Amino acid sequence: MSESNSMPRHHKPKPLAPVDFANFPGGADPARVSEAAHLAAQALVHHGRESTDPEVTRRLVELADQQGVEAVAEMWAESPARSLPGALWRLYALRAAIQQNPERVAAFYSAGKDVAQVSKVVAGVAEPLGADEVRAMADTILSGAFEGEFDVALERFAAFCRVVALGQTNHADSSEASNGNRATMLTRNARQLVRTAEDLEHSAAAWRRGELD
Repeated sequence: MSESNSMPRHHKPKPLAPVDFANFPGGADPARVSEAAHLAAQALVHHGRESTDPEVTRRLVELADQQGVEAVAEMWAESPARSLPGALWRLYALRAAIQQNPERVAAFYSAGKDVAQVSKVVAGVAEPLGADEVRAMADTILSGAFEGEFDVALERFAAFCRVVALGQTNHADSSEASNGNRATMLTRNARQLVRTAEDLEHSAAAWRRGELD
């Protein structure tokens, strides 16, 4: 394993999306917002996990819908990938991307699920698979970050990323002869998704050790 994969990467993360990584704008210089980002993330997770009111969980899940994904990015997109605010940003950004184009995400997931059997089981998308099932999965995983085990939510989205990445790779292989540009884009996106999965898995392990902040 390379050093870059075994150690937390404290570079500025880019906004992430599981389909084509739409560039949601990020916030200001992380040196100036780091403390506020960490405090906001800790407060939000603590509030969600302390509450037993389903309405509170629903509002937290729909935070990006209500405030705009750009507002969420302003809080957390500049945080280190392997930190609590960085992990939260990835959960919200992934859900936002799924909500934007669930049919396309479902197609990529379908193309990868038979190859990535273990990740498919961990992700837990209902079958038969379609846009509604993918949307419901995203909401269920994000709800679990507040109602259940935070590390499990991170690992489920990581597994989902790995399945979608394999699906994108399969689509890239199929497009290579007829549309080289699309194949290149899908291959690049798949690699980004794998890195996102690695960051989420690292964050899940850190959470279990009590070291994710």
